[in-house]
Amino acid sequence: MTRIIVSGASGQFGHAAASQLLDKGCEVIALSRSLDRLADLKERGADVRKADFDSPDRLEEAMAGGDKLLLISTTMVGERARQHGNAIDAAKAAGVKHIVYTSLLGARKPGNPSVEGIDHIATEEKLEQSGLAYTFLRNSLYAEAVATAMAIPALTAGTKPENAGQGRVPVVSRDDCVAIAVAVLTQDGHENKAYDVTGPDLWTLPDAMAVVAEMAGKPIEVHDVDDEGMFAYFDSLGVPRKSADVDPNGPIPWASEGMVTFGQSIREGYMNIDSDDVERITGRKPRSLRSVFEQYQGAWPA
Repeated sequence: MTRIIVSGASGQFGHAAASQLLDKGCEVIALSRSLDRLADLKERGADVRKADFDSPDRLEEAMAGGDKLLLISTTMVGERARQHGNAIDAAKAAGVKHIVYTSLLGARKPGNPSVEGIDHIATEEKLEQSGLAYTFLRNSLYAEAVATAMAIPALTAGTKPENAGQGRVPVVSRDDCVAIAVAVLTQDGHENKAYDVTGPDLWTLPDAMAVVAEMAGKPIEVHDVDDEGMFAYFDSLGVPRKSADVDPNGPIPWASEGMVTFGQSIREGYMNIDSDDVERITGRKPRSLRSVFEQYQGAWPA
């Protein structure tokens, strides 16, 4: 039986993917820096192993015996290419044959300004040159991120600055991103292909916030700002501008340059992509934005 390695198995995406693979009767090797967070997967039969992409000398051992790897992109923008490179090298040395990688929608469109995409492009290129089979899952903006990181501060303040303008993005549920990853890992015929993983509709972020306001019964006034205005907003929250200045153990483990240039990429049309890859590969319709909002509505400020 094919043994499937899941990186970042203590995270939301990785844990859900490992759990669904176990549901399908797959042999799963679950990797994480925090083994205590994998106890439930271990009880269900997963082979739980400690792995740290910043410690490449131990990675080959952690991946030994695996046939496929679900490589979930790490959180440290600016460090991802190095970390992912370590994982790819170790997987190849361990005998892994196929790597499925969670990339970013529109990242390889020429001229895309998103610094989030730089690491994804480097990882895709590394995989293309590795000699291994690969599949790129180019995920869009998570609906869950809109429902939490965007919606909660906007509802609290009653306002939200936004530099994405009227650019449209096919917001997708993390559930659908996990579903297509599991499908690709357990089906044949996905080698050396790239899929656009999108939700059922294209949204402007002001329109998405209008749905939040309507469902919450509270007003949100979206202010259209330029990129420097968006930087100023994040400055006011104490968010470092550059990834190099981020403290990974601090209260805000991300940099505003990623968020601002991501908004710019939406505004300039780089994420205006409509795809049926989720439904075609998983056989199910992707979740609507409103259905995800309903799931998180109880956490919104009253």
